[in-house]
Formats: sequence, C-alpha cells, structure tokens
Amino acid sequence: MIQLHDKQFVPFISAQEIEFAIAQIARMVEDDFAADTPIFVGVLNGSFMVVSDFMKHYKGTCEVSFVKMASYEGTTSTNEVRQLIGLDQDLTGRSVVIIEDIVDTGNTLVELKAMFKAKNVKHFKIATLFFKPEAYKQDLKIDYVGIRIPNKFIVGFGLDYDGIGRNLPEVYQLKD
Repeated sequence: MIQLHDKQFVPFISAQEIEFAIAQIARMVEDDFAADTPIFVGVLNGSFMVVSDFMKHYKGTCEVSFVKMASYEGTTSTNEVRQLIGLDQDLTGRSVVIIEDIVDTGNTLVELKAMFKAKNVKHFKIATLFFKPEAYKQDLKIDYVGIRIPNKFIVGFGLDYDGIGRNLPEVYQLKD
C-alpha cells in the first residue's frame, strides 16, 4: 500500500502487465498503418510514459507530438475539457492516432476529434492503455485498448493524484 496526499492506494496492475499491453497495442497499430507514416499524438500530462514505451515497440515509420488537455481536479472528472497546448502543424491528409493513458468519460476524446476533424486528417484513431467501460459516455469507437478496468481511481505509470504518483512504474487503485 502507498500513501499519496490524504489517500491510500493498493497495488492493481504490475509493470509487466503494462508492458505487455503496450506492446500489443503497438503491434496492432503497426499492422493497421504499415503502408503509412502516422503521427502519434500523446495527451499530456498522463500519456508521456505510455507514449515513450509505445514508441519503443512501434517499428514502423512515424512521427510523434503532444497536446495538453485538462479535465480532472483531484480524483473527480470536471466533465469540462480545456485545451492548454495544441498542435500547430498542418495535418491535412495525415493519419493521426491519439495515444491516451486512460479513457473514462470520453469527454477529452470528443474535444480531440473535433480538433482533428477541423485539421482535415485522413484517419483519426484512438489508442488507450486503460479503458473504463462503465464510465464511458461517448459514441466514439476506441480503436485500440490495452487493459479494461473498473471505474475506480488509479495512479501510477503517468497517472497522478493531484500532481503526484506519475513516476510509479506500476498502477495503484484507490483503497476502498
């Protein structure tokens, strides 16, 4: 068990399980884009570790960039998404794969899809390490899912609780 700020967290997903899931996602994306040069877009801050490990497994030609969005305060989604940093390059006719650390309500994805549709991309796909189907409220297809998890708050491997816990190599779940 670990303590972060005022909350306790228990071990949930090992570093080995995370590594396996990311490798699987990279292989699936590579199969789908073998004849293309996709641009992978990580959603900061949480996705930085996922994107880093994904890039180590992806063997095809590609580019990588990041956007920064915000939708959480503490352990709760605000249900409002703010774009803090965006892409400023021309993406017309490009294949874009969003790489998320976690998808829960899907509100960030709706905002991202609108952003990239306005940039006239050829393909818009979504990959996520963690997916909370119970919390998901959108019609958007999640194209690549690493691990489906219950609707519980987690930290580690890029995910934080009020700014801390991102550096943990495994994932912890909020203790009941």
